[in-house]
Amino acid sequence: MFSEGIKALHPNHIVIGSFLCLILLGMVFLSLPVASSGERISPIDALFTSASAVCVTGLTVLDTGSDFSRFGQVVTIILIQLGGLGIATFSTFFIFVLGGRLSLRGRGMLETTLTQFPVKNMKELLVKILALTFAFEAAGAVFLYFFLSRSAASSSVGFSALYHSVSAFCNAGFSLYSTSLEAFRENVGVNAVVIALVLLGGIGFVVIVELSELLFSRHGRRNRLSLHSKVVLSVTAALLLVGTVAFLVLEANNSLAGLSPGKKLLVSFFQAVTPRTAGFNTVTICSCTNATLFFLIVLMFVGASPGSCGGGIKTTSFGVLLGLAVAKLKGSDDVNYFYRRVPDEIVSRAVAIVFFSMLVIVVMLMILSVTEPGLQGGRPGEGFLSLLFEIVSAFGTVGLSTGVTSSLSVSGKLLLTILMLVGRLGPLTVAIALAAREVRPRFRYAEERLMIG
Repeated sequence: MFSEGIKALHPNHIVIGSFLCLILLGMVFLSLPVASSGERISPIDALFTSASAVCVTGLTVLDTGSDFSRFGQVVTIILIQLGGLGIATFSTFFIFVLGGRLSLRGRGMLETTLTQFPVKNMKELLVKILALTFAFEAAGAVFLYFFLSRSAASSSVGFSALYHSVSAFCNAGFSLYSTSLEAFRENVGVNAVVIALVLLGGIGFVVIVELSELLFSRHGRRNRLSLHSKVVLSVTAALLLVGTVAFLVLEANNSLAGLSPGKKLLVSFFQAVTPRTAGFNTVTICSCTNATLFFLIVLMFVGASPGSCGGGIKTTSFGVLLGLAVAKLKGSDDVNYFYRRVPDEIVSRAVAIVFFSMLVIVVMLMILSVTEPGLQGGRPGEGFLSLLFEIVSAFGTVGLSTGVTSSLSVSGKLLLTILMLVGRLGPLTVAIALAAREVRPRFRYAEERLMIG
């Protein structure tokens, strides 16, 4: 009976269920006395931390480096690794290792998690993803160890290097330092390694595989990038350029004051990268101007790319929406990129994702404005903007914070926990999973026009 019930589930249900089970399991381990360095961690804080790690968000209500023991820190990094790649990825890999075969339902679950479109050889793709992931994380740990050991000699540098490497590639933003990476904002080596890992983890596994095949093709075979990869890379590059320039201009006389032009550029580029769901920071976020905070909110809302470790509406959805706007201004119905037309189904899906995402954020902002009245004080708009920043950070699984998260009530922490899960899985995925079984209509109503805009 149980197996029949599992078979009847939609792949989206299985993905959501696996994340929920992992979050609850992580909460149990983090609630153990051995997981804390002092007082035992409360269940709500353990739940929030576990959800933040599994959803690779990075928002914290406790100091990971001081409030958790080494056991607790190891638990968080395991949760980050499992949540970043997806439980389905590891479970399917072990099925292949043991000589088993992947069922159609398992294939559907993997496609939902990794690619969102059919793949001929799932086993080969899965092996490449895991191999590249561990290779990047290992290389990142080696380089970080070299740069961190030059900054501060410590017996825990090795663990710190590995922890931050995994956290960066999985776009988690968890750090063992209480001020994230602010102490290393002028360290070019640390910045370069973290930026590279964040970008690789945020462009999506399919794009990484295609780039590796393009750069290291064998037997003279020439591979080409798919439309998906081209859009991801072009939109990512555009957002990084705009983000760097915007942060440099908006913070020139604030958080960047006193730095040399080269260091200003380095900090600005770093802060243009991390709002794309990474969550590390080399400047104090709460000290940024309101204009900067609002711009970071926009970057966090867009997020990373499909099939990656990040959240947000995704770069492709943003790119399709821009393409649709340009097409409408030209009087065309087609969204074209790189001499290819984007199917109407994909355009409709992108519009739906953006709409549902904005709806989720607005509803959550309304609820938290009621449950967290203590955060509405200060200068005009300060509490509201900080709350909006925290909500979008949770939805985009970013982890940047103005310091509001630790001040939330129990209900506020529970609401943000739900929001992190929705952001990691995608609002449309959750909506489809909660909806009734799809029923195809037998007829269509007569069409009639209405005024828009």
